[in-house]
Amino acid sequence: MSETIKITYLSDKIDRLEYIAGKSDWIDLRSAEEVELAAGEFRLISLGVSMCLPDGYELLIAPRSSTFKNFGILQTNSIGVVDEKYGKTSSKDVLMMPVLAVRDTVIHVNDRICQFRIIKHQPQILFEEVAPHEDGEERGGFGSTGVQ
Repeated sequence: MSETIKITYLSDKIDRLEYIAGKSDWIDLRSAEEVELAAGEFRLISLGVSMCLPDGYELLIAPRSSTFKNFGILQTNSIGVVDEKYGKTSSKDVLMMPVLAVRDTVIHVNDRICQFRIIKHQPQILFEEVAPHEDGEERGGFGSTGVQ
C-alpha cells in the first residue's frame, strides 16, 4: 500500500525525492544551500522541501550513516520529529537540519546530508502501575547487552 505525500520544492537546484524500492524505507534529503561551517559552529541547513503529511503520520529526520565522515557535522537534536501540522498550511514550513560542525567543512547544494521516513503515530498507550518484582533473571543492567 502506498501513501501520497504533497510536496513543494523550494529550490530548483536539488534533485527530486525518490523512493527506491528494495533499498530502504529511508529517503535521502539534500542541502538546498551552500554552507561553510567552522569547527564549533551551529547552523540550520535548509533541505529545500515542504511536505503536507496525512493526518495521523509524522516524519523522522536523521543523519545518513556517512554524514559525519563526509562532512564532520552532527545533527543537534539527534533525530528530528515533524508532526502532520508542520507544512499543512504553508510551504514556508521548510524542512531543516540543525547541525553542529566538529571540523571546518563545506556542504554543497544537492549534497545528501540526511534522510527521512514517514510513520504512523503510535497507538494510545495506557500505563498500568505494578509493584517491583525480583523474580526472573537479571540482564546485567542498562547498556550491558553484548558486553562479555
